[in-house]
Amino acid sequence: MTGQAPDTIEPVVKISDPGEVNRDQHLWGDRLMINLGNLMAWLFPILMTAIVAQVFMRKAGFNQAWLDDAQWWIYGVALLTGFGYAITTDSHVRVDIFHEKYPEAKKARIEVFALGWLFLPFLAMMFDILIHYAAASWVAGEGSDSPNGLHGLYWLKATLPLLFGAAIIAAFAALYRNLSKLTAPILWHVIIGAFPALWFAAERGVYYILWWVVRLSDPDLNPRRISREPLMDNTMWYGLALLLGLAIVSFWRQRRRSVKV
Repeated sequence: MTGQAPDTIEPVVKISDPGEVNRDQHLWGDRLMINLGNLMAWLFPILMTAIVAQVFMRKAGFNQAWLDDAQWWIYGVALLTGFGYAITTDSHVRVDIFHEKYPEAKKARIEVFALGWLFLPFLAMMFDILIHYAAASWVAGEGSDSPNGLHGLYWLKATLPLLFGAAIIAAFAALYRNLSKLTAPILWHVIIGAFPALWFAAERGVYYILWWVVRLSDPDLNPRRISREPLMDNTMWYGLALLLGLAIVSFWRQRRRSVKV
């Protein structure tokens, strides 16, 4: 690389390893996602081997249903891991004919709004939905449609909330990095930047705590009826109050530090 202009170095690195671009700005969540992505990248040679092996075995009259299922298992895990990896490395497909020409501050504001107000709410809702989806599959002992397929399908479905959780970590890290370009990323700034997602998370947290309070206080009550109990009616507002309380405390502490300085 000797004698090469600095502006030509980054594109070369980006092509060879997107995870190394702007590494000095990465947070622990970024490095976690990149290391996970690098590990899961080894699934693709295994996937290719399984596909080729199945083609030859099918032509020879030895079709293996479990190998068909294994391909979907491998592909599903690798794809969802790549989802979070693309967020961290900013290597996802995007139409940025306008965005790429904006000043850095304007880019950061767009990223904070897009990540915190549009993308993270989707990830948070999917994470919550997929927990129930995986739990239902686990309770049912869901398996393959084929007698000779890979059973224990609930193991695969159990990875879905985990991988969406990794994507949430990646998105929060990206949000934090972009917020740092605009202001000090203290708690109340982060709450504003990711308000819809954090409100949803606070509501869900309050909901599950109260659900278990009702469940343990009245074991004979049908679990399906717990959500209809009066105590559960205002979890959305309880979550909002909790979130606003955290923001106010953070704002007040910042003001006190500023006055002391």
